Amino acid sequence: MHYYGVRGSLILLNCNKRLCASLLARNLSTTAETSGNNVEATLPPPLSEAANSDDQQDTQQQRSLHIAVIGVPNVGKSTFINNIVNHRVCPTSAKVHTTRKSNTAIWTIGQTQLVFYDTPGLVTQREIRKHHLEQSFKSAYRHAIQHSDIVAVMQDASNSWTRKELHPTVLDTLKAYAKLPSFLILNKIDALKSKRVLLDLIKTLTNDTLQGRRAGKKPNTRNAEQGAAQAVETGTPLSQRETSWSHFNDVFLVSALTGNGLQELQDYLVGAAKPRRWQYPADVYTDATPEALIVESVRARLLDYLPQEIPYNLNCKIEYYNVEKHVVYTSVLVECPTQRIERLICGESNGKLRQITERVTSDLVEMFGQAVSLTISTMSGGKRTT
Repeated sequence: MHYYGVRGSLILLNCNKRLCASLLARNLSTTAETSGNNVEATLPPPLSEAANSDDQQDTQQQRSLHIAVIGVPNVGKSTFINNIVNHRVCPTSAKVHTTRKSNTAIWTIGQTQLVFYDTPGLVTQREIRKHHLEQSFKSAYRHAIQHSDIVAVMQDASNSWTRKELHPTVLDTLKAYAKLPSFLILNKIDALKSKRVLLDLIKTLTNDTLQGRRAGKKPNTRNAEQGAAQAVETGTPLSQRETSWSHFNDVFLVSALTGNGLQELQDYLVGAAKPRRWQYPADVYTDATPEALIVESVRARLLDYLPQEIPYNLNCKIEYYNVEKHVVYTSVLVECPTQRIERLICGESNGKLRQITERVTSDLVEMFGQAVSLTISTMSGGKRTT
């Protein structure tokens, strides 16, 4: 077995104290359960009637919106969500299919809570076989959409080969859920120099049906319902080759990497929020466990550091997780199908494994807002080797 460990210090200047408190509370609970110790809960004193009244009034004023972010692989969905909620909660890498299941990210401002569902890239059955994806891969985005109020379709504006048309899987999805309002996000606009290209893209992808930008206004669901009815009346088969969607409520030009255009989109979503109680506390940014976030972070960096299809054949699992004195101690095991691949991961004198461990540690420090001690070990053929 090969292993390498790194202790990362708290280097973030702008880490959110509420996130730290929330994670520490959850970690403390996990640690207590693991050790088998009984922890006696200390209840706060009863609230006064005035406090109860204020709390009830705040609850009645709460608003929320659930957003499913869909698109083909590698258009920047995870980076977009991380930046819009200002926390690293979705794994990202330069390779496709980094997101293997729907992830939830929460952003709360004032009385409004926005819940984003980061979905896997829409794929065909052939792609599932090629990249060794789970069969549940195709159903993940459907489950997210069914729990959403609105659908955000992300398109890579920098890819000159694909930017001029919506992928058939995206169009089929929009047709299947046409009763839900939707809007288009043209991402990676920082890579374009010509504004004319963006204007042409908007006209092409919306079939020149969008009457200006309506940022800040609540989406008109009637338009989406009329679009669904028109699709049924015309009898357009799902398999027919189409390239545009005529029922987007709005279009936003953003750069998920630089943050350009995100504020306008945030304002739009806040304005579209519905009066109802929040599903999550205000200081929570994801519903994923710390263990799951750690494993996904390791897997994402393996995608960056390993060539071709190799990282898709690896299995990562948590071996140890604990929090002591504000330090996260954790160990992850990477199971390799052959010794050759294990040697490729480790590199000469464990040099590549050291780089991967240091990069993941940096990601986790940013994610948890506290010091992290990480060990990544490898094994091959079902046996640990020295």
